[in-house]
Amino acid sequence: MAESDKNIPAEVEEHAQQITQTARETTKALDEIVWAINPSNDTLEGLVNYSGKYAQEYFALAGLRYRVDIPNQLPDVILAPDVRHNVFLAFKESVNNVVKHAQATEVHIHLRLDQSSFAFEIEDNGRGPAGAEQNPAEMDCATCGNEWKMSAGIFPLARQTGQGTLVRLTAPIKIRGTNAH
Repeated sequence: MAESDKNIPAEVEEHAQQITQTARETTKALDEIVWAINPSNDTLEGLVNYSGKYAQEYFALAGLRYRVDIPNQLPDVILAPDVRHNVFLAFKESVNNVVKHAQATEVHIHLRLDQSSFAFEIEDNGRGPAGAEQNPAEMDCATCGNEWKMSAGIFPLARQTGQGTLVRLTAPIKIRGTNAH
């Protein structure tokens, strides 16, 4: 298309912008695929670092203020590949929903850890989920897809109608050297 429109500078510029955007999206998708299939990333630290990087880049592009709180030292935890991948998909969807639907100005991501589980909490100061007042139980089912409801984890959604949204993504862990599951 750029070749056929070479005598129309505005068209060439538009085509170049489309090509650039497609290249960026393809690069991000490939990066995510490589991360997802690399077994060296099957750790809590790998998941936390990749998720935090994703959120920071996405919120910065959207112009949202954000804060990410994670412990300085993470325990040595191996995650099953499907757990790591599904938690990331749920995390990514939660982050995307803040930008697309929440009308928020601030986001806080917090990692909670104990001996038997970890939880990502994504909290925004937006308008809260639409429909939460009518039937909160149905909202949980509609928001959390089947891929997130795996045997390895539970992903409940907590709501604060009109005061933002808090999504908590929880999965069990076993810290090496402990008997916790």
